[in-house]
Amino acid sequence: MNNKMRKPAWMKVRLEINKSFQGVRSIIREQQLHTVCEEARCPNLHECWGRGTATFMILGDTCTRSCRFCAVKTGKPAVYDLEEPLRVAESVREMRLRHVVITSVNRDELPDGGSEIWAATIRNVRDLNPKTNIEVLTPDFKGIPEQLQRIFQARPDVFAHNLETVPGLYKKIRPQAKYERSLLILQQSKLKGLLTKTGIMVGLGETRRELSQVMTDAVKAGVDIFTIGQYLQPTPAHLPVKRFIHPAEFAELKEEGLSLGIGRVEAGPLVRSSYHAEEHFRNLGNGLSKAL
Repeated sequence: MNNKMRKPAWMKVRLEINKSFQGVRSIIREQQLHTVCEEARCPNLHECWGRGTATFMILGDTCTRSCRFCAVKTGKPAVYDLEEPLRVAESVREMRLRHVVITSVNRDELPDGGSEIWAATIRNVRDLNPKTNIEVLTPDFKGIPEQLQRIFQARPDVFAHNLETVPGLYKKIRPQAKYERSLLILQQSKLKGLLTKTGIMVGLGETRRELSQVMTDAVKAGVDIFTIGQYLQPTPAHLPVKRFIHPAEFAELKEEGLSLGIGRVEAGPLVRSSYHAEEHFRNLGNGLSKAL
């Protein structure tokens, strides 16, 4: 497949810099924080920052894993910053966020996998911003129970962990991850009474039958919110796009997911896990959280 496959018209995004964009960028720079918006080269950066939202990425900008779809750099991470949780919380307050999404790189070299910083960040954000909904998008922590428990016990409003792709592509795309392990993490989150979310990319060579199986597995794991978006090749060194999925096919996938019993499905070319996350929570989470 040609690595330089031209993007179809529906993948074009408008790059606009307004006052909200400038404000978000200024706060992030002043607080010396990272965002997945920048590190992962998200196509929605200008739209989200222009709406005054951003997804914070804690524990540095260097990942210990080497997933072949991800633009975040990989290597030996620097020493993590113990003051980062407070700076994230202060940034949330300064940006007046009603809903914040927090993610991180994998820190497999740390004895606790970075889970202490994760829990501290959730607690700090809640202490300074009691009215803000907190959504976390976590790594798998190698499935280590005590590390995951630290996140569950901090009680984020939404616990998200992405499956990313179909199990048949894991060795090629996510060689250091395990599909069944990620499913178990989602199941554990749901058993803890948390609103649970996951997401996948399409266009990497998966089949429709494989996608149906992933959604079925997600239902069995208790997933409440499911996102499906188009994979985009970040650099020539990453895996090429096998196919650009038409918006009509995304609509079909959304209907299938809903028919299987997933409470909320967001599917579209530019959909990402944290894209319009506040709407996912508002439309599904409020009622569900009260019932748990």
